[in-house]
Amino acid sequence: MKDYIVRATAADAQIRAFAAVTTGLTEEARTRHETSPVATAALGRLLTGGVLMGSMMKNPEDVLTLQIKCGGPIGGLTVTADAMGHVKGYVNHPEVMLPPKNGKLDVGGALGQGILNVIKDMGLKEPYSGQTILQTGEIAEDLTYYFAASEQVPSSVGLGVLMNRDNTVRCAGGFIVQVMPFVEERVLRQLEENIGAMRSVTDMLDGGHSPEEMLSGVLSGMEVEITDTMPAGFACNCSEGRIEKALISIGKSEIEDMIRDGKPIEVKCHFCNTAYTFSVEKLGQILEKQNAVLG
Repeated sequence: MKDYIVRATAADAQIRAFAAVTTGLTEEARTRHETSPVATAALGRLLTGGVLMGSMMKNPEDVLTLQIKCGGPIGGLTVTADAMGHVKGYVNHPEVMLPPKNGKLDVGGALGQGILNVIKDMGLKEPYSGQTILQTGEIAEDLTYYFAASEQVPSSVGLGVLMNRDNTVRCAGGFIVQVMPFVEERVLRQLEENIGAMRSVTDMLDGGHSPEEMLSGVLSGMEVEITDTMPAGFACNCSEGRIEKALISIGKSEIEDMIRDGKPIEVKCHFCNTAYTFSVEKLGQILEKQNAVLG
């Protein structure tokens, strides 16, 4: 099943819902960053939450950033997504290993205590920024709390990553369901019953459920309208030109030191781990550009 996102409404638009399968993009992130199983689970959940929240934005140029700063051994995570189904991200310590907890990967233990920052850059003078304290470190519950506390939107978030024995990603995905201010009590009760009776996201995905089928379960007994589907994928907009601009910005003396070392340098993109190599000759050209900028 290829990665994609489904957007839907239910109960005469009293509920809006989003679901996705993200197995491919989570596996790509695992491969690029060489993440341990628990780091893969944490990053996959945040990537899934990010791509779902990104799909809520209206304009192609809108950018969402989810950043977790935490005291656990994973050190923190950052994910960036747009409104077109593109997402990228990384963990500070991809090698972290922890014993299982209750037979499952201990994502909460890897994160520990911390904060979740949500930044939405929608082309306004200042980006929107919201911050909440991590509730469990399991990410889905933390996003549920963020929606209620920062955006005052009652929501239910389900996220899951299941690993194979060889530590590749078996399946990944999730859903976000939100109720509108005018929701009727009977609709809310039905939704709560459905969520309480649902299997886990990984159980559903491993059983072959599509995003549409996940939503039909969480929205059982309601009239559901699928409004849109779109592909999802891991995508990074880094380039040699962008890295070169970053090098220009670090300062003349630092570049001169690199040139004096007489060795090429390698710079890696945080988000996708792509390596860019700059020869001594290229560093000299960058220094010339910097001198031209400085006049």
